[in-house]
Amino acid sequence: MRLDLRDNMRNPLRRISSAFAVVALLIPLMTACGIGSEAGLVIYSGRNEGLVKPLLDKLEKAVGTDVEVRYGTSAELSAQLLEEGDRTKADLFFSQDAGALGALAKQGRLDTLPQPTLGRVDERYRGSAGDWVGLSGRVRVLAYHPAQVTTVPDSVRDLVKPEWKGKIGYAPTNASFQAFVTGMRILDGDEATRAWLKGLKANGAKAYDNNIAVLDAVNSGQVALGLINHYYWYEKVAEKGAGNVTAKLHHLPGGDPGALINVAGVGMLKGSEHRATALKAIDFLLSPEAQHYFSDETKEYPLASGVTSTVPGLPPLDTLKAPAIDLGRLESLQQTLTMLREAGMV
Repeated sequence: MRLDLRDNMRNPLRRISSAFAVVALLIPLMTACGIGSEAGLVIYSGRNEGLVKPLLDKLEKAVGTDVEVRYGTSAELSAQLLEEGDRTKADLFFSQDAGALGALAKQGRLDTLPQPTLGRVDERYRGSAGDWVGLSGRVRVLAYHPAQVTTVPDSVRDLVKPEWKGKIGYAPTNASFQAFVTGMRILDGDEATRAWLKGLKANGAKAYDNNIAVLDAVNSGQVALGLINHYYWYEKVAEKGAGNVTAKLHHLPGGDPGALINVAGVGMLKGSEHRATALKAIDFLLSPEAQHYFSDETKEYPLASGVTSTVPGLPPLDTLKAPAIDLGRLESLQQTLTMLREAGMV
């Protein structure tokens, strides 16, 4: 059984609502267990342990000190860091998505990074206040079954039209879908996004548990179109071979909300007692070695300047027509979850 390890927030609505409830219990336990008391660097990682532990083991060697990592979902850890405030032992927050970093930045919990570090990543993929930086990128795309689709729509806004009734697959409880909806709210406004969600639901869109299930449904012809992240298709091709994958990908043009590029990134907590080591760790995560790890292992886009993807056939990042969004604004996830609940999607 394949697991959707990158987007490990299967039901963020439930996780976010419970995050603050468990924080009060977690903090004393962390203190009792001496979290951060011996380590030279403490990282809170919203990226799955099975995915990034090999990379963080290399980071430990690169910075030359003991590194302690606490794993969880990005939403839970962001809430925990806000609750801990100045008491936190964390030096770095390694987030699955920009929204969780934006939530910390909004509350002033992240420190400003040096310009040489920031300058290694395009300004579109870092915090507008210079307090976090993107490490790897993923693009929202439409997967389609070529035998069922002659002309792929060029906007997700078209998916509510009658010709797509019962032909769309999506994963409403998945973090990447919810980040996309948040981006749509920023671009189109809440009223238009709410109407789109209700229209998608009324048009018989079929809900799946995650991106993998959506892609599998398109590949087998259960649905004609699916809303996914790009790397799931490239992983399937790497596993099965291009000739054994029926589904194709369509990159949406013109800054469409469905072409959102979201990022995993890292920020340094204010008050870090290991600032020099933390900055060294960030620079390692932006190094060619770490950037190629993301490309090779996750099929995501490397974001550091001068590093290109090793994934065969992946369009260059600078050729994509993503919407112009301050990614830090994706922190308004709670409003998106409320909207999805009102539309009967979660």
